[in-house]
Amino acid sequence: MPFIEALWFIAPAYAANSFPVLMRGKVPLDGRRFFRGRRLLGDGKTLEGTIGGILFGIFIGLIQVFYQHLVPQEWGLRLIGMTAPMVVLLSVGALAGDIVGSFIKRQRGMERGEKAVPLDQLGFLVAALLFVAPVFIPNVVTLIILFIVTPGLHLVSNMFGYMVKIKNRPW
Repeated sequence: MPFIEALWFIAPAYAANSFPVLMRGKVPLDGRRFFRGRRLLGDGKTLEGTIGGILFGIFIGLIQVFYQHLVPQEWGLRLIGMTAPMVVLLSVGALAGDIVGSFIKRQRGMERGEKAVPLDQLGFLVAALLFVAPVFIPNVVTLIILFIVTPGLHLVSNMFGYMVKIKNRPW
């Protein structure tokens, strides 16, 4: 079940990336600074959201680390053995990718919430994979699954956030 195995591996990054919007942060991560006449990140990237996202990703990942041995062998899953360093790197990497994406969008003159395909959907994933690479590189099948599934899951989660009024736009 490569699909479940891929989601298992990337869960800390998904958790970290999805959590900041729930924090409703007030302190802009960029301190309202400008670069080349434009805001570095904008009001959508906050200190509270960044810290909260990283901590939530680590929380989810540590649950995996501590309870992965309880997954029954009979299920036939070949789950990647999660470790604390992997969890931290995936979580921090996901938020770093999201922040870099926001910087690129601001420097291109894009407004907060404006669509930037595939940057919004894959930027956090690419950065999480780059951050975790020094300690673990997933197999090609896992990578293919993640690059195919992540944009759709990102869209569905954003639409859900819009429906429950957590997000202002459905993308």
